[in-house]
Amino acid sequence: MIKGSCLCQKVKYEYNEQINEVAICHCNQCKRAQGTPFVTNAPINTKSFAFTQGTELVKEFFSSPNKRRVFCGNCGSPFFSQRTNMPEVIRLRLGTVTEGHIPEPDYEIYCESKSNWFSTIANRPNYQQNKA
Repeated sequence: MIKGSCLCQKVKYEYNEQINEVAICHCNQCKRAQGTPFVTNAPINTKSFAFTQGTELVKEFFSSPNKRRVFCGNCGSPFFSQRTNMPEVIRLRLGTVTEGHIPEPDYEIYCESKSNWFSTIANRPNYQQNKA
């Protein structure tokens, strides 16, 4: 089982299957919607996904006529996107997962839109933030 929540933790969800596919998307629409250089998501079965808390805070926005984006209306955390012509699939935003196994990404899409300022340099130092 996969569990997740938004940043304010007022909205929570469960997914009652395993995640078997993970994609990294570099499209400009996803980058703007998430405020990041890419988004990591998983196409999952709509029927096995349910909000378990805070459904009254869940909002949606149609970024194009065929694509809705679902998010927390309180803190703005994105939960998933969904194409209206594919109602059986949602693309879960994996940054909201709090419990459960997430496999490594399988592929990247819209690579022609990659942010040219971002790289994954292996020797980049990792800075630990002190928690006082």
